[in-house]
Amino acid sequence: MKPLREPAFARLWIAAFFSETAEWMLQIALPVFVFQATGSAATTALSIVLGLVPALLLSPVAGVVADRWNRRLVLCVVCAGQAFVALPLLFVASGGPVHVIYAVMAAQAGLASLFEPARNALVPELVPPRELIGANGLMSINGSVARLAGGWAGGLLLGFGGLGWVVVAYLGVLVIGSALLARPFRRVAAPKAAGPHEPVVRAWLDGLREIGREGRLRLAGVVVVLTSLAQGMFLVLFVVFVLDILDGTEGDVGLLRGVQALGGLAAGFAVATVARKVAPAALLGWGGLALGLLSAVIWNLPALTASLGVFIGLFGLVGAPGVLAGSGLLSLVQTAASPERSGRVLSTVFAGTAGFTAVGALLTGWLLSVLGTAVLLNVQAGLHTVSALIVLGVSASGRLRGDAVPAIPRTG
Repeated sequence: MKPLREPAFARLWIAAFFSETAEWMLQIALPVFVFQATGSAATTALSIVLGLVPALLLSPVAGVVADRWNRRLVLCVVCAGQAFVALPLLFVASGGPVHVIYAVMAAQAGLASLFEPARNALVPELVPPRELIGANGLMSINGSVARLAGGWAGGLLLGFGGLGWVVVAYLGVLVIGSALLARPFRRVAAPKAAGPHEPVVRAWLDGLREIGREGRLRLAGVVVVLTSLAQGMFLVLFVVFVLDILDGTEGDVGLLRGVQALGGLAAGFAVATVARKVAPAALLGWGGLALGLLSAVIWNLPALTASLGVFIGLFGLVGAPGVLAGSGLLSLVQTAASPERSGRVLSTVFAGTAGFTAVGALLTGWLLSVLGTAVLLNVQAGLHTVSALIVLGVSASGRLRGDAVPAIPRTG
């Protein structure tokens, strides 16, 4: 756990926990609320898409902001802004129209598109290069705990107290996260150079060209397309799977999403310690393959049993390969992108994730009544599997340059 010895990274790590916990509360509660209010999978998919499109549209701005401005300050302002734009949800909770949720989700996504590139571009400034993969593993642990706490809280608060309780808790958690980011960080590495203030679109295209030049970044792009399509399908299908196929409740939705954190915790700890010397592509490939195969087992198991306890165990397991694959992808991008363009490269990756997640959600909403839930669930698992096989194939061919983990110098 060496990265946590750096006070600046430790504070960022704690602040990120509160931010992600808040995000998971809404990510669980709002689609369930919409599905219950409308009874339509297509409408639920639309609400998810409207929460993703702003991240795609704001990608050029997000990357340039992360590369030009103080990244800590960007994170602090975004947390405060997310709390402010969530206030209209209190109106919905008191009987206001459901469509207000769509505007809130869009605003939240727009702000989140600024948060992710700045946070992930900031991490290499706060820890030594040899500790970067370990730091990403710790961030994964963070995300797993946040998923467990936020997912469970979102589902339970919605079921027992309604949307109003969810919103009040969300606001309180975000205020804490913003306060932790208020003081400046003491950096281990030199902060990024400001660079020339060229037009936003031109600056963003410069980062986009870097992806085209670097083989590892091109491979990451292929992974982003396939896995994001799968994630978009999952966001819609999971709600239908739990409520209709397993005959579960709102609390079960939050529980099953949150319990993935249990496996994620173990995987994140492994990445932060024993697996920190593993090449990013290996983490990405093997983690993605395990995720795809285990997902296929979960989706087809209701033919044998619908026991909630069995699915709690399986969803707990599936969190582990998800964290391994996510840490591998993030480390691959961070190590391949040049420091002065890392914000723009990361924002492009996150924009691609948002865009193809939206496509996956929309396609699922439209095709659900035609192909059925079972077929689409297996397609979702297959996309993860194909993505992993591509990574492992390219890695085995030796065509990945610079995919080694920085050596840890010997002392004494």
